[in-house]
Amino acid sequence: MKIVFMGTPDFAVPVLERLIKEHEVVCVYTKEPKVAGRGNKITKTPVHLLAEKFGIEVRTPKTLKTEDEQQKFCSLKADISVVAAYGLILPKAVIEAFDKGCINVHASLLPKWRGAAPIQRSIEYGDSKSGVTIMQVVEALDAGAMYKKGEVKIDADTTGGDLHDKLSVIGADLISEVLSDFDNIVPIEQDQNLVTYANKLDKEEAKINFDIPAEILERKIRAFNPFPAMFFEYEGERFKVLKATVEDVKAKAGQIVEGHKALIIGCQDRAISVKQIQRQGKKAMQIEELLRGFNFEKDTVL
Repeated sequence: MKIVFMGTPDFAVPVLERLIKEHEVVCVYTKEPKVAGRGNKITKTPVHLLAEKFGIEVRTPKTLKTEDEQQKFCSLKADISVVAAYGLILPKAVIEAFDKGCINVHASLLPKWRGAAPIQRSIEYGDSKSGVTIMQVVEALDAGAMYKKGEVKIDADTTGGDLHDKLSVIGADLISEVLSDFDNIVPIEQDQNLVTYANKLDKEEAKINFDIPAEILERKIRAFNPFPAMFFEYEGERFKVLKATVEDVKAKAGQIVEGHKALIIGCQDRAISVKQIQRQGKKAMQIEELLRGFNFEKDTVL
């Protein structure tokens, strides 16, 4: 099958790898390179780098809403387009450009968690499972009919990074299965009564508010690990909290209960014990390693 692939981050890489192996990928669309770092180095997306490795044409338009870009897309004359975390809105002309349409690899069990951050939100809100849905792309956000789903369990220690990696592999497997039997699969419409939305991550959310239940904060810490990573500030420094457990300790919200042998901080109801931390400008480490040379003053309120 002749395919145009549209994707950007690491999540999309296993999907593209599978498509290259099993089909003819005629072109890849991805977000444009960014200028980053002290030397203003141009950084290409993970999908861009993989496509170049295999000698596949890469296009990085800022928008697909112009008539010129839409004509360029349609001129590829592929059978189908496949999307995986692309990051640009697809207009109707692009969605309907090819005979078999456009399908998406979405990191949730639709209709739950439509939108930009399904991986993090599923952990944050205490879901027991997540998964990937292969669905038709339509103009409404993640609202298309579903071809196939794959599930994975969310454990008590699952982080956003853990779930991301599992779902990217599942997505590659599912897209392979769907395309191999595409003409025989009848897509199922989503139940509109079960729709929820996974709002885009806001960096402001990463600043820890200790005045919430400890269980909810612990889930947020796991959900936002590794990105954007929950943090607090102490004596002008930023400390990212990457792992914590809930402790049956009563204290004021934000109060440091213990800061020498362990780091225990009060929440709305109980407390959290920080297990893995990253000091500003340093590497991530277990809390015991940090506390060998740095202490937090007891009873300080963060």
